[in-house]
Amino acid sequence: MYLILSYTGIRVGELVALKWKDVDFVNHTISITKTYYNPKNNTLEYQLVTPKTKKSRRKIIVDEDVIDALKEHKKVQEEVIEKLGAAYYNQDFIFAKMERQYGYPIVIKTVRDRMKRLLAIAGLNEDLTPHSLRHTHTSLLAEAGVTLEQIMDRLGHTDDQITKNVYLHVTQEMKKEASQKFAELMRSLR
Repeated sequence: MYLILSYTGIRVGELVALKWKDVDFVNHTISITKTYYNPKNNTLEYQLVTPKTKKSRRKIIVDEDVIDALKEHKKVQEEVIEKLGAAYYNQDFIFAKMERQYGYPIVIKTVRDRMKRLLAIAGLNEDLTPHSLRHTHTSLLAEAGVTLEQIMDRLGHTDDQITKNVYLHVTQEMKKEASQKFAELMRSLR
């Protein structure tokens, strides 16, 4: 589930910090207002801190499929909460542990490890990380013709250089492809 959301451009620390109150199921938005900090990877010693820049605090629109997946995840989580009662540390986290230390937010290392394991099972590049999905998201937005400003807003970037690097690479590839298609068209007219 968190891998689906990391593909929306949300940083993994922001993802782990998400609470149900951050999701607007009607308007299909997710508010990014905090990030997870836990340098020792100790489940009980996490902190929720403000994102690194003002621009990182944002509201992103997500697809209906993401909303549906969240609704399904919420149902399963509610069943666990009902079953465990007071044994569940209920602080409203979307990505809460469902075994040992129930309800605490999952640690970032867990997200990375699970992604690596899933990549291995699928026979894909195990060096990919949740942050790689963020870059892929940026590339796909650029390929889809989304403006640089819209991409920066979605990702919470203040410095446009990072976004520009990905954006320019993709648009250069698109220009090359357009040139090749035009050349093919001209050859077909002979």
